Amino acid sequence: MLLPTFTLLVITVLLFAYLFAVRPWHTAWGATHLDRVAKLPGDDFSTRAYHTITHAVNIQAPPEAIWPWIMQIGQDRSGFYSYRFFENLIGCQMPKVHTIVPEWQSRTAGDTVWFAAPKRYGGRARMVAAIVEPQRSLTLATPEDWKRFQAGDEGFETSWTFALVPKPGGTTRLIARLRSVAYPSLFTRLVNFIFWEPAHFVMERKMLLTIQALAEEQAKEQ
Repeated sequence: MLLPTFTLLVITVLLFAYLFAVRPWHTAWGATHLDRVAKLPGDDFSTRAYHTITHAVNIQAPPEAIWPWIMQIGQDRSGFYSYRFFENLIGCQMPKVHTIVPEWQSRTAGDTVWFAAPKRYGGRARMVAAIVEPQRSLTLATPEDWKRFQAGDEGFETSWTFALVPKPGGTTRLIARLRSVAYPSLFTRLVNFIFWEPAHFVMERKMLLTIQALAEEQAKEQ
């Protein structure tokens, strides 16, 4: 009876540690209190999101040096500046383009942003650019929510925002905010808690740090 009791105790301690220390850290990695409470473009699209994740980095470059890299996200452009090995392991066919491509510097509301090659997953691995504010913000929404927005309705699914906030001294805060679905099932909550939230942290952290490095390197060359 001692071993099962001890095992249960260890599991309980680990669960509490994750709930009250690890999870709050990785769902707000890099973000200050002001970053977390700031109202960003796209927040009003899905006010009933059950959970919000906010990550941020400080970049030693102005917004105009960062915006081109954000414009190039997508499987059909520069990829997502993250771990391509993991992305391609599930068949995303993600490229790696760490140069500015002038032809990719235009997006308008309604444009598709691919998360995998269009031929993969029945063409469903995509989001739509719902808000495009040059050098300020890009908000992605699901195709279903995009249709709701156009009809003047509220969104109920995931949205993903990248916001550029200028700071003194020519620096910029790059804030990434993921707003979850509105009414998730218990199964969805468990999957998010166990897998998707940690996975999102690992991949988005790499993405933000790569954009930071690329923008700062480019700013030094100018």
